[in-house]
Amino acid sequence: MPTPHRSSRSPHPRTTPPQARPARRLRTRKQDERPRWGMRVATGLSVLVLGAGGIGHAVVSGLETGIDRVDPFKDMKNRPAAGHGMNLLLVGTDGRDRITEAERTQYRLGGAPCHCTDTIMLVHLSADKERASVVSLPRDSYAEIPAHTDRNTGKHHATHPVKLNAAYAEGGPTLTVRTVEHMTGVKVDHYLEVDFTSFMRTVDAVGGVKICTAGPMKDSYTGLDLAAGTHELDGGQALQYVRSRHIDGASDLGRMQRQQKFIAALIKQATSSGVLLNPVKFQRVSSSMLGSVRADKGFGTEQMLTLGKAMRGFSPASSEFTSVPVGNVSFPVKGIGSTVQWDAKKSKKLFRALREDRPLASRKVGGPQKPKGALVDVAPQQIRVQVYNGTPKDGLGKQMDDALRATGFDTTRAPLNGELRDLRRTLVTFDPRWDRSARSLAAALPGSELRAVQGQGGTMKVTAGSDFGTVQRVRAESPQQGRFGAVTGDEVVCP
Repeated sequence: MPTPHRSSRSPHPRTTPPQARPARRLRTRKQDERPRWGMRVATGLSVLVLGAGGIGHAVVSGLETGIDRVDPFKDMKNRPAAGHGMNLLLVGTDGRDRITEAERTQYRLGGAPCHCTDTIMLVHLSADKERASVVSLPRDSYAEIPAHTDRNTGKHHATHPVKLNAAYAEGGPTLTVRTVEHMTGVKVDHYLEVDFTSFMRTVDAVGGVKICTAGPMKDSYTGLDLAAGTHELDGGQALQYVRSRHIDGASDLGRMQRQQKFIAALIKQATSSGVLLNPVKFQRVSSSMLGSVRADKGFGTEQMLTLGKAMRGFSPASSEFTSVPVGNVSFPVKGIGSTVQWDAKKSKKLFRALREDRPLASRKVGGPQKPKGALVDVAPQQIRVQVYNGTPKDGLGKQMDDALRATGFDTTRAPLNGELRDLRRTLVTFDPRWDRSARSLAAALPGSELRAVQGQGGTMKVTAGSDFGTVQRVRAESPQQGRFGAVTGDEVVCP
């Protein structure tokens, strides 16, 4: 039986950034304050989305000259066989050369950059150019680095276990590509390396990004402070949004879902705002973005034009997001510490699907699909409901039970007669520990009354009153995941 979500947050957002609280975890505060994942992910995906967009060859050639070049495939042997479509390895580092001191203070970007990789993603563009599949590889993944020579000391190293992000520190782009190919069996066609110095400028250049949230979001480490509702995030606010990992107990998992949501929203903004077809807008956005990008020598003008042409017809529904299936989130390794161990069987199936150019999401992506239902905190499928009939009308309890189940709620299918038989207003009683589930249920029953009952437990109790008519559809902020844990972009953007 699904477990309803608990909540301990206040519904009233603060207007000033909260002070940092003492943290109970193994990492130091300084480490946690380092911006990770989202900035580089979104900036890198911008390269793919904005690509060339139908703009002229001369414009793209001019932009290409600003890209720093690396050779990650130098002297590589015994590589995986090529599959169908194109695979790009997107790597994020923490460079911040162009961020001002004022911005460092405002957005909590203190400390010196470590020049390491905190984001590693495989981006697959389908052979028909109609789908982009994005797979996140956790930075702390258990990995076995192939034998190599240290780029700094010249010392030879045999194969040895590390966390995945250590590959870059030991051997730069080449060792990173080799390690990822060894772990996934997917041949990397192109390499993109980005930092977050251009992230805020890119978001501002496209006119901001719209994000919807069912509840308030606060993180004392990043300064994020959003009320429930719809927000137009500028570059600085977007930076806080994609960095935050102290919003709830979901930690990195919750942050990854928010990053996927942001990327989908960025794609929606870029493809609907005219950026791709307006040379002036395109030049401004691309210049902001490409100043901190490094790419392999083969990712040039022709590749950008081809990619841009494919992206012109893209929408959020054309993208799908997932992360590597995990078997053990705390796999101990001597001398390294706790690592993330992949689920060998499930991850093998995932990467086979990439090689074979198959969709990862459970439904076909392509045309945009409008999200259905009001936005709520907790998915109906995760809310257990016992229905009671509080009126003399026979069959009203069954009618409500059937309607709730039809819209996704986990009802008992055994409605009962309530103690009250003349109830006018439908009543929802709940344990205060499950208030988020209760509010989500009440949203599906417009006009119903919420009443907290200490010790009731995780099952919601709904007594149908004479006012009951229909059940309104609702949807969770984080959608139910389909095959391979993938979601499509249109499932996570604002309606």
